[in-house]
Parts: sequence; structure tokens; C-alpha cells
Amino acid sequence: MSAIGYIRLSIKDQSQYSLEYQEKSIRDYCARNQVEVLEIFQDNGKSSYTFDRPNYIALENFIKKHKRQVEYLVVMDHDRFSRNLSEALTKIDSLQKKYGIKVLATNEPLDLDTSDPSVFMQRAFKYLVANEELFRIRKRVKMGVRHAVESGRFVNFAPFGYKNARDENGKGIIIVEEEKSNIVKKIFADYLDGKQSFVIHKDVKALGFTVNGNSAIVRILSNCVYAGLIRVPAYKNSPERYVKGKHTGIITEADFWLVQQMLGNKRPSKSRAKEEVPLRGILKCTCGLSMTTGWSKGKKQYYLYYRCTKHHSLNISAIELHRDWGEVLALLSFSAKQVKYIQDNSKKSIEMALKHIADDIGEKRGALSELEIKIERLEEKMMNDEIEPATYKKWFGKFAGDRAFLVSEIQKLNSDQKERWKKALELLPVLSDIPGIFEKAEILDQHSLIREVFKHPLTYKDGQCRTPTINPGFAHNYLKIKEKRLLEIEEPPSDLSINPMCTRGGNRTRTPLTGTGF
Repeated sequence: MSAIGYIRLSIKDQSQYSLEYQEKSIRDYCARNQVEVLEIFQDNGKSSYTFDRPNYIALENFIKKHKRQVEYLVVMDHDRFSRNLSEALTKIDSLQKKYGIKVLATNEPLDLDTSDPSVFMQRAFKYLVANEELFRIRKRVKMGVRHAVESGRFVNFAPFGYKNARDENGKGIIIVEEEKSNIVKKIFADYLDGKQSFVIHKDVKALGFTVNGNSAIVRILSNCVYAGLIRVPAYKNSPERYVKGKHTGIITEADFWLVQQMLGNKRPSKSRAKEEVPLRGILKCTCGLSMTTGWSKGKKQYYLYYRCTKHHSLNISAIELHRDWGEVLALLSFSAKQVKYIQDNSKKSIEMALKHIADDIGEKRGALSELEIKIERLEEKMMNDEIEPATYKKWFGKFAGDRAFLVSEIQKLNSDQKERWKKALELLPVLSDIPGIFEKAEILDQHSLIREVFKHPLTYKDGQCRTPTINPGFAHNYLKIKEKRLLEIEEPPSDLSINPMCTRGGNRTRTPLTGTGF
């Protein structure tokens, strides 16, 4: 008896099993079953969705060349063969009929009857799970790229004027190439001076500009990366927007948008989430419209303002508003004693939750054992001709689905909840530095924090921000916020005595739960 092996590793899914481990598993399996391994083919970094892989094609050519000499095609697991349900089953059937080759995984017996309906169902279920995992991998990659872009990270090959590099965390970044960046600056400066694109192209080619094509200069002028910006494409209900990049801009943002006007590209009118304007998209005018932001030119530089598109006379200095907002964040921070109080009370809740999880795991394991017994009885009835194949197929499909669900639930419950909660408790002290949290957070997380503290939008009226209510958990310094006119809370917390943080007079209070004060 002879066999060939196939091993695969994808760049995206990065199986926990290395190519070396897969090969060893196949060779050990064949040795146990006294099967000679003629050849092992491997595809490293290739997609599991299609069989258009270089070495898999070589594998089929080997089969054609050595027809009737190969009896088995062995893979460590079926998801190494394919993650495409229909393609995998079709390919297995084709190899069986065309060449008489049986496809086996190392956890299957050599004499497996592939014509058995239960075998078909088991394999179909495995490939269905693998197919679903592939879609999840693709979604994770897509959302990972989008999250990186939203956080201001450039994720493609560096454009002219930059080069790809890695930051201290090993993440991809782009850094300025000094000599080439001077050419980019010249392109923008010459265009602002009124030179035509083809003239600029001719001039900069002599200086080392390597981008070719009739639209080369326009592509440079239209690329927001040079202004230190990243374009976030529209997605579902989110419009296209621009965020501040983590890289250094070569030209100023003001010059970039002026060039866009000259090119006929309008500046995006939608709200742009930027780290310089964290209240954009949060702050509203009294008329109900969201405040936008803009730059106004002073004698020596540009100044950033929050503005209402309806009330043109309303211009709020971003410097002053952000200074007041920083004080509000500082007053929202918890003291060390408050953090300890939360930690002590959270530990009790966590212990109870862990007990409930343990009980739940026990119940599900019991249900799984009962289900395994039902499957064994079903197989016995099938072997004893007590039920029809169609009946077996129907009930086995149901039981297999229920079993997969229970196994999945047990795995979820078995994940290290205790460590995760322990980590959460260790992170609680960061609540004593909310300004620090806010500064390090990405813009979307900053907005989430604001909305958690203030359930209603912030509005600007009579020279200060105001909001209907504040989350009671952050109301311990409500009076100080009010006295400093940093923020007007229209409906003060109705009963501060339920909050173990402070009383209406600003003093520490006894908690009604323990009777001990701070």
C-alpha cells in the first residue's frame, strides 16, 4: 500500500500546527498502518478556498503520472485540505472516481468506508465548520485593516517620499525619506504657484521623481497621506472621512486642501474624527446641529475653532474648550480609595459568577454525555438494520449539530474567565487617571467614553458646555465641575448618598452597604 501526503499553511489563518508537525503526523499515521509514503507535497502561505495552489497542482500531476500506484492521499486534518465545503467534497469524490484514491485525515481509520452516509455527514460538518472559520478569518482581517486605518495607520506600500518601517511594537509605519520628500514639497509648491502638471512632471523627473504616467503629478497632489492624513473609506452607515495619521506629514493640511480646491476636489463636508478635535461629533449647537471645526488664519498662524454651520457667528476656541474639557476629565477621575472600594466589591461578584459558570459547565457536560449515548444507540440500530438509512441520516444530523453546539458552549465557558476578571481588577486603578486614558485612546474609544459618562449630547450655550445628566458613577465631583463653570449639568444627580464617593457637601460618605466611610 502506498500514499502521498499533503500539508498546507495559510498566511492569514496561521494554523497552530506547523508544516513540520503536519508532516510528522502524516508519516507516523502511515507507519502505524504500514503504508509507504511516496511523496509529501506542501503549500506554504496559500489560500484554503481554492485548489489553485502550486504544489497541490503538482500533487495531481504526480497522481496522473503514477496512476494506480497511489492508493491514499493523507492530510493531518481536513481543514488543511480545504476550507471550501463544496470544492472539498467535489474534489474528494473526483479523486475517488477518477484515480481510485481515498482521501483520509490522520484521525480516520485506513479502512474508512467513504460511501457510508454517516462518514459523508461527518466530513460535510467538518468542512462546513472550516468554511465558516475561513469567513471569520477574512472578516477579522478586513476589520483589522479598517481598525488600523481608523487609528491613523498607513497599511499599504509607502508612496513616493516615504518608506515602510516598523515601530517599537513591530507594527507597520511609514517614515519620511528626506531627499524624496523635498521633491514632493516642490510638486505642491509649484502647483500652488500656478505651474501646469506636465511642466512640474518634467522638472521633478530630473530631480529623481520615479512615478510615471500622465496622471502621476495629480496622483501625488490628491494623496492626503502627504498632509499627514489617512482616508477612511465609507462603510455601511459610516461616511468617508479623514483621520490624522500616525506618520509625519510632508506638507501642511491647509496647503493640501487648497490644492484640492484648485484640482476641483471638494473638501469632505462630513464630520471627520480627528485626535485634535475629540469633541467633534459629540458637541452640538443649541439649534441641534453637530458642531464642525475649521481653521482661521491669524496674524502668524492658523487657529482651530468649533463652529455651527447655521450660526456663523458662533466660533468657540478649540484651545480654550479643550483646556476646560481636560479639567472635567481630571475631576471625573477616581481616588485610590474609591478604586479599592470597587475592587473589593467586584471580587465578591466575580466569585459568585465563577461558581455559576462551573455549575453551567457541569450541566452541559452531563447533557453531552447523554447525547453521546444517544448517538451510540443510533449507530447500533443502524448496524442491526433496525432503522432505515434515511432515518439514521436525519437523526445523526440533528445529534451531530447538538453535540457541536454543546462542545462549543463548553469551550467558551472553559476559557480562562478567572484570569480575564483578574486582569480587569488590576486595570481598575487607571480610573484614577481618566485624562491619561482619554489621551491614549483612539478617537472612537474617546467618543465611547464621553457617551458612557454623559448619556445625552453635549451642547454649547452661554459660553459653556451643558448636558442634561451625568452617569451617577462619575458624579463624585459634580459640585466642583459646577462651581468652576466647566460644565452645566441641567439635571443634577437626585441622590448622591447612594454613591459611596461623596455627599452633596463634597465630603466622603458612609456606604449604605458596609457602613464604613472613606
